[in-house]
Amino acid sequence: MEATLEAGAEEIEDGGDVFEITSEATDVVAVRTALQDAGIDYDSAEAAWVPSMKVDLDVDGARKMLRLIDALEDCDDVQNVYANMDASDEVLEAAAE
Repeated sequence: MEATLEAGAEEIEDGGDVFEITSEATDVVAVRTALQDAGIDYDSAEAAWVPSMKVDLDVDGARKMLRLIDALEDCDDVQNVYANMDASDEVLEAAAE
C-alpha cells in the first residue's frame, strides 16, 4: 500500500479477492511501476472515467437515463458511454419494467 500511495494513489479499496487502486490519470504509470517494483501482480492497469459527482435518480429519471444510454450504445459512431447517475437497485429494477 505504501508503495502505491507514494506513487500517487489516492484511494485503495479492498474488494475481498482484489484491490482497486484509484489515482489521477497522470499517476497511472507511476502507480503501475510501483506495483511492479514491489513485485505485486495485477490484473489490469487502465484509465477509466470516474465521475466526481453522482446524481441520484428516481424511477422516472432512471428510466429516461437507461433509454438514453441504450440509444447511444446502439449508435455505430459511439465508442463508449459514461454516466454519473446513482440509483438504488430497487429504482433500477422498477425502471427496467
